[in-house]
Amino acid sequence: MYIELKSGYGDSGPAWISHVTFSKSGRTVYFNGKALKRNERGGISGNYYDLESGDEYWVSGVKKRGTNRHWAGSGKIQLDVNAVTDFLQHTGQAEVDSKQYEICSNIKATAPKDFFEMENEKHISQDEWPEEE
Repeated sequence: MYIELKSGYGDSGPAWISHVTFSKSGRTVYFNGKALKRNERGGISGNYYDLESGDEYWVSGVKKRGTNRHWAGSGKIQLDVNAVTDFLQHTGQAEVDSKQYEICSNIKATAPKDFFEMENEKHISQDEWPEEE
């Protein structure tokens, strides 16, 4: 998957191509120690948000043409060393273009169970808040 941090960066935020894990519902993406939840309300510039920080992310499939960055975006994309073979096979490239991608090995494994309580805690609406005395 292609993941790009949008909050504070617009179209030139840090970006990665890596393997991810999805929740059973498919609405949460687990990546690099983060749980990215699908933004059902429509974010400002991202389609997912970090459950802990609220930062917005763009998450999408890897494009075969290598045009994952938005048309106005810039900066190298971090390509997870564990995803290089799949990336090259998917895009039909013989080698990684070092002008667009930098191979990295610092992407952390993410266990969905680490976020279970956070994702499943009951959220109450403002109308249900207890009265202040």
